[in-house]
Amino acid sequence: MAVTVEADKPAKTRRGPLFATLAGLYIAQGIPTYLIAAALPPTLRAAGVSRSTIGLFSLLMLPLVLKFAWAPLVDRLSPLPRLGHRRGWIVPTQLLTVGGIAAMAFIEPTDIMALFVICMLIALAMSTQDIATDGYATRQLSPANRAVGNAIQGGSVAFGVVIGGTLSLILFEYFGWRATLLTVAALCLMPLLVLPFMREEADRERAHRARPSLRAFFRRPEARMILIVALVFRASEGLVKAMEGPYLVDIGLPLSWIGYLSGFSAATAGLIGSIVAIGLIKTHGNTRALISLGALRTMCFALFAFHATGLVEQNSLVIGAAAFQTFIRYMEIVVLYSIYMSVASTDQPGTDFTILACAQILIYLFGSSLSGLIADHAGYGVLFTLATALSALAVFIVARFLAGRQTAETVSPS
Repeated sequence: MAVTVEADKPAKTRRGPLFATLAGLYIAQGIPTYLIAAALPPTLRAAGVSRSTIGLFSLLMLPLVLKFAWAPLVDRLSPLPRLGHRRGWIVPTQLLTVGGIAAMAFIEPTDIMALFVICMLIALAMSTQDIATDGYATRQLSPANRAVGNAIQGGSVAFGVVIGGTLSLILFEYFGWRATLLTVAALCLMPLLVLPFMREEADRERAHRARPSLRAFFRRPEARMILIVALVFRASEGLVKAMEGPYLVDIGLPLSWIGYLSGFSAATAGLIGSIVAIGLIKTHGNTRALISLGALRTMCFALFAFHATGLVEQNSLVIGAAAFQTFIRYMEIVVLYSIYMSVASTDQPGTDFTILACAQILIYLFGSSLSGLIADHAGYGVLFTLATALSALAVFIVARFLAGRQTAETVSPS
């Protein structure tokens, strides 16, 4: 089992700069990600773009799913080595992202081909930057600090939703296309201010490490075990999340309420849930925390199933289950990412972490793609019952796989 070596542990006096750096780096990724994923589709629709054309923008998710393929390259090389290994990736990819957003400002929203090409370049840049940032976080966060570091990532994602998604939509409505995109581009430059605080190992230290590769990950038994855990645990979530909005519409919930649940409430849940997850990990450890969250998630899915089959009738229960499940999901990510970091090799931290992160996205998207078909042919009741059963099975499998595993992250607060 690969563990974080002592040389990589940040000293106590460096925790503040380290946490500030991680917050800046993850916010830098979150703003453009949610600009494209959350703000762009309704803005294009308001400009008269067809729904089928907007649907093609889901292909921009591909780099997030496939980034494991070039993760070893990011761990192995740097395009600007004078800036440092991972900073040499972060600076050019962030500047490419800022330039891409600024370029979009001078293209009409109806020029779909040009927008798609630019957005795909941004998605590739963000995915590559994510590999470098995750590798940096994995190397620098000691076991005692992983929960806080991953909570910062969760909170930064929540800020990305608010700034890149919600705020951008407000700006689009009041100030228009060009002014909004130029403003967002300027906001994306601000996180670069944290880069001077990044501290990386010397080139001579990296020269003695094994060559990063996908094969090296699959050679390690514990890495393969956590990969199975990642796949099993996230398998049920796509089934529910993809049909959550349509189901709430079908039971008569106003669109404004659904927007609140998926917007500000999700951001609030991300911030609070990430903080709560820190205490949960420190008091219960990663394994017990993940099992507890899985059990709570199963109960939420069961409420959806009971409501869809008529066993309970109050809409308030399913609305509460939707909100609480979002809260749980952010906590899950903090716990899962802490587990991923605990098994990531110091030789290729970005590669190992990225493989696990991509695996959970793949299984989530697979469930999402099947959810509509199941709902159409078998009904919501069958869909949510299946998700509940898969979630309960995942809790059992995770408990069996991780039984007796002493995670490096389970430490007393320092």
